[in-house]
Formats: sequence, C-alpha cells, structure tokens
Amino acid sequence: MARISLDLLQQFVAAARLGNLSRAAEQANLTVSALSHQIRQLEQRVERKLFDRGPRGVQLTAEGRRLLEAVGHHFEGIDRAMSSYRCRREEALTLSASPGVMSSWLVPRLARLVAAHPELELNLQSSVTLVDFERDPVDAAVRYGRGVWSGVETEQLFGEWIAPVISTALLERMRDADPGDLGSWPLLGDPGNRWRDWFETFGGTPPRRYVAQFDTTDALQRAALEGMGVALGRMVTARPLVEAGLLHVLGERYMHIPEAYYLVYPPRSRDHAGLRVFRDWIRCEAEAYAQSMAYAAGQRG
Repeated sequence: MARISLDLLQQFVAAARLGNLSRAAEQANLTVSALSHQIRQLEQRVERKLFDRGPRGVQLTAEGRRLLEAVGHHFEGIDRAMSSYRCRREEALTLSASPGVMSSWLVPRLARLVAAHPELELNLQSSVTLVDFERDPVDAAVRYGRGVWSGVETEQLFGEWIAPVISTALLERMRDADPGDLGSWPLLGDPGNRWRDWFETFGGTPPRRYVAQFDTTDALQRAALEGMGVALGRMVTARPLVEAGLLHVLGERYMHIPEAYYLVYPPRSRDHAGLRVFRDWIRCEAEAYAQSMAYAAGQRG
C-alpha cells in the first residue's frame, strides 16, 4: 500500500474526535463535501469502512476506533511540540476565568485596564473547568483554590471571605428571628460544607437539616437571591449583590477561608508582553480589593 498522506489522517482524526463533519470541515477550512471526499479516499486506501454516517453525525466503526487509537496520540504530540512555536501577537491576550469571577469581579474592573492600555486586545473565556495549557490556546487564567497546580506559574491575588447572605424578602419574613442563632434559620447547604466550619468558629448549633444542598456556588447564590434560604456566600461574587441591596449579610460576620484566587500561566507565557501588562494591572486591583475586603470584615466583627 502506498504511503498515506498526513493530511488525510489529520482530517480523519479531527472528524473522529468531533463526531461531526460540519465542525471538522470548519476547523480545517474545508467544505463538508471536500472533507467527505478525503475520508472516502482514506477508506479506499486502507480498504476499511471507518465511519458510520447518520442523521446526528458520524460514528467510528470498530476499524475506525482501531485506527484512531493507533494514530491519534501522534497528532496530540505534534500539537504539544508545536504550541510554543505558534506565532502570537504580543498585544493580544487570551484569559480564562470561571463565569462568576469573570462577571462579578473581573469585568467590572476591565474598563480601567482598557483605558490605560488601549493597545491590549483581550479575549476572555468563561469556563468552570481548568484550562489545559498544553492543548488550549490560552495565555493565562484566574483560578480559585489552594494554589497547588502542576506545570504552571502561580501568583496569589487575594483571599476569599464568606458570610451568611439573605434576600430582602426572606429577611423581612424572618424579622423576629435572632440573627445570632443561625441554626434556627432556613440554611442552604453549600458545596464545601462550610457551615460546619462556620459553627465551629462562631459557635451555635447547626440545623438538623438544610433546606436544600447545592453543588455549585452559582446555584447556591441564585437560591439565596430567590429567598429560598440563607447561603454562605463567597464575597467575590456575593459582595456586589450586597452593595446593590439585593442580598444582606446576616449577623455582620465574615470568615476568612483557606482558598484564594490566583493568576496562573504556563512557562511559555512568562515573557508575553500582553501578560506582563495584565499582570501588573491585576496585582494592583487585587491589592486594593484585598484591603477593602479586610477592612469590611474587620469593621463587622
């Protein structure tokens, strides 16, 4: 059998992974008919049917899966090897952050960055999953956690505070209840079980049950806004709602927790001019925010 071109194999791998010829063709800057023709060429060359075609896309046959297992990892290796050589414009910066941090903390401050550095081109990506810097064309990310991630440069920006937050409507309905006895309030269970830490720190008796348990902070905060119960809000996302009068801090106490927000980036981004500008700017913003949050927490017990 004559040697098969890498182009045919590359288009096969893309179609196999996406499971959709239209998306694979768009990714390769080809028409769907041109990509289909290439796949038929490959099937003729290997004398095997590689795809089953259906109304919802394409699926690999057993022979197609065997071929993908044999060649797919080679293209991943090529992509990783070439990632550091791809041409990047130094004034363009691609940044990833979780949707909550992006909308509540970062975006409200970006006007100052853009005004000071109009040459900087920002590409902002919201995602709840961690960026894979080896595969994704992202220069840096803002992450929440304890700062233990391998293969990246890590700079702590600011810590996180939590506090019980409640809607105006629920606060009015519970106006006769004692804010110091949180165990008697309708509490919303949080993803990290922080209520346990809260009661250990400030005392009191935890409730026998929570109104509902949530596995994401976004859903938890939304439930608090709707008056479903009292949530332990992370101040990075909850504080703007408190300042807008949509939520209230119940009991006026804040607790500092071990997790924090970090700027992370791969070694390849270390000398990126756009990242240097962004890093200097976000350090200043983070310091100002940390000071204002510490002052607010100190003023309230």
